[in-house]
Amino acid sequence: MTAGPYRAHKITRTTRPDGAVIVTTDWPLGPVVDRTTDWLHHWAAQTPDAVFLAERSGAGWRTVTYAQALEQVRALAAGLLDRGLTPDTPLLIISGNSVNHGLLALAAQYVGVPVVPVAEQYGLIPAAHGQLAHVAAVTRPGMVYADSPRFAAALDLPCFDGMQRLTDATMPDLLRATGDVDSAHADIGPDTVAKILMTSGSTSQPKGVVTTHRMMCTNQAQLQVALPFLTRQPPRIVDWLPWNHVFGGSHNFNMMLANGGALYIDDGKPTPALAARTLENLGLVTGTIAFNVPVGFQQVRDAMKTDAGLRQRYFQDLDMLFYAGASLPQDVWADLLEMAQTVRGELPLFTSSWGLTETAPCCLIQHEQTTQSGVIGVPVAGVTLKLLPDADGNAGGRAEVRVKGPSITPGYHNAPDKTAEAFDDEGYLLTGDAVCWIDPDTPALGLRFDGRIAEEFKLLSGTWVRAAGLRLACLDALRGLAADIVL
Repeated sequence: MTAGPYRAHKITRTTRPDGAVIVTTDWPLGPVVDRTTDWLHHWAAQTPDAVFLAERSGAGWRTVTYAQALEQVRALAAGLLDRGLTPDTPLLIISGNSVNHGLLALAAQYVGVPVVPVAEQYGLIPAAHGQLAHVAAVTRPGMVYADSPRFAAALDLPCFDGMQRLTDATMPDLLRATGDVDSAHADIGPDTVAKILMTSGSTSQPKGVVTTHRMMCTNQAQLQVALPFLTRQPPRIVDWLPWNHVFGGSHNFNMMLANGGALYIDDGKPTPALAARTLENLGLVTGTIAFNVPVGFQQVRDAMKTDAGLRQRYFQDLDMLFYAGASLPQDVWADLLEMAQTVRGELPLFTSSWGLTETAPCCLIQHEQTTQSGVIGVPVAGVTLKLLPDADGNAGGRAEVRVKGPSITPGYHNAPDKTAEAFDDEGYLLTGDAVCWIDPDTPALGLRFDGRIAEEFKLLSGTWVRAAGLRLACLDALRGLAADIVL
């Protein structure tokens, strides 16, 4: 099956007297559900026995169907209510991806308790405990979930004194609760806060991005418009991308939930220690979509060069390859497409998108075939771009990008000053990113990411150094010799 045909689109690009360029597509935004849990109810009724979540268990998988998931989510939600959790007392999750993590997060969303997933490294690395304490201070959770005793040192931090604790061992206690989930669920609406996602904290202390049901539900409707193959058959992924991050936890997780798909949790990672585990998992199950970072695709590519069976399984049902995090080296791009063509006789969509934690995340998407990596495409339905041309007048139409739309955050949790600073006087989110047109005369070809403005600096000679672009150029020149570089 091929990922095409693609959704036709028209780009409207208007230059205002102040120099700003306003960009939209003519894609109509289809129906948007009110709550993420509406998807769960829908698929539990339509395909109750279909696999929703799965994780490795022994030589195979522990699977949870949509019907089982709905039953367990409602039971866990009752337990959260019995423990006194409310919209003002979030659930802090410091564990990695797992079936229990996924069900618990949906249970909290079911009754209006915001979820605060953080990187498990915050709990496992002593030097990161300060960041964990900062998150707890910002969000003031009513309960912390840590799946196992490996987080014992983190739970001894003063910020968790007196806080309710939950582990995999104690989770069955929640399943015996009797809280009134129906009344609580009826109170949930599009503007209810579903998550508080922490920013990376690379340039300042992490901020809590308010993430509503409207943002996440709208974003999946936007993706269905741009990628219509999602609705033709339920998708399937084998995915490791972490759920504390907006891409793994909102984009990928909700893409499966919104479309009745199956998420097989890959407990491997593109690291020397865990890459073999990913290949083992792919030996058992492969996806209709493959999400990965460039180094992960490179590792899979290298393995498939000598493993014809893996190559056949990997590509036989594949609708889309999607790279995230950085531009994909062109040699990896070319090799994967050549393998796909050999196996399938046609090419899956090989693509990427652009967005932030604050944008739910997808704002622009490359929704049709291209011959080069690094393209981030056109605005999704309902999103408006405001491009502010480079003050230096660089060739290629380089511009700062700002965004507005129903999938954009209303602000930062308990941080009105930071929220005010994040938007301009017209309500556009200040992203801090730069883009340029693939072809300024053909806007339908879309945009290319062109660096983080905050990472750029000028030499004494007056020459600007575009750090992000230089980093990607160096990685491409190294052709796999380095996983990443620091400038």
